[in-house]
Amino acid sequence: MALWKETQSRREAEPFARPVTAPESPFQSEPHDLRPVPGPHGESLLAAGMSIEGKIEGAGNVRIAGRFKGSVHVRGELTIEPGASINGEVKADSVLVGGEVQGNIVARSRVEFQESGSLVGDLKAGSLTVAAGSKMKAKVEFGWKEGEVAGEPESLGEGQGR
Repeated sequence: MALWKETQSRREAEPFARPVTAPESPFQSEPHDLRPVPGPHGESLLAAGMSIEGKIEGAGNVRIAGRFKGSVHVRGELTIEPGASINGEVKADSVLVGGEVQGNIVARSRVEFQESGSLVGDLKAGSLTVAAGSKMKAKVEFGWKEGEVAGEPESLGEGQGR
């Protein structure tokens, strides 16, 4: 039995010191287009220690420092850091390989292998730079423009490959 009569609930008697608002979300901004953004803001990163399986598509630069299994199709530069790995198909404007790739690489302009880079798969690029110490077990085509080699398809589109 209470000695006094409560007229208000405790919650009503103690109003909040400040209004509660939801934190501003970065996802509430205006939609972004898929054009590459120059400078460091146009790069996506898969950090070291991360392991992801799936598909990466779009425009902009991508840096892989962890492990990725799946296909990567980007209009921009793909960088595979030393210690990183990709298991799957790679298509990009240019590719810098410092880690391991198991799968095919197709680059519109260039592919560059650092001394820690390795490839098991096929490679097709406009130009190729290979550092001493890198490893490659692949069929390699570079320096040819599309359609220059007799019997070659005009382009490597979806569904075409080796």
